Amino acid sequence: MRAWLRAPGSLSRRLARLGQHFEVQILRQGTQPLRAQELKALGLPRRGCTFVREVILRVDGTPLVWARSSLHASALAGPWRSLKGLGSRPLANLLYADPRVKRSELQPRRLSRNGHTRRQMKKQWLQATGVPPSAQMLWSRNSVFSRGGADLRVMELFVPDLAGISPKLGGGKQSVRTRPGSKL
Repeated sequence: MRAWLRAPGSLSRRLARLGQHFEVQILRQGTQPLRAQELKALGLPRRGCTFVREVILRVDGTPLVWARSSLHASALAGPWRSLKGLGSRPLANLLYADPRVKRSELQPRRLSRNGHTRRQMKKQWLQATGVPPSAQMLWSRNSVFSRGGADLRVMELFVPDLAGISPKLGGGKQSVRTRPGSKL
């Protein structure tokens, strides 16, 4: 899993190379409270509205990543206004097409099994896929993208089956394989 947690560049592009069809499934998008880790990463005051986008990234129908993006709602009127109209397109379309966007160092993190983020993901995952996520779906990576003085935090949580697949971009497509009995 370490290779996926530290792979630079676009996660969407890496995942798309694993199969024939890459898809972004929007779970929730709108205003909600920031969590403590987001406040810390974005350096924001406790007041104000926050815009959050939660999605599942799928390859050939298989859900592989749950992701949560967050920013102060005031940035939607400024540097990140394109986020509102993104729809089911990958966030990478905004992040890597603009040379003014800078990314922080990737920060791998193991989630608490019973923490708020994990509970939220489990609920959404079950509703979106019809099956609960793997109990081992605990590893995430976090980074902050900056543009025009406004920050956007992205957290990506990986299914454990990705550990057996290389995240390298070179070469041809790799197929997404799951272990027998896997509950993807």
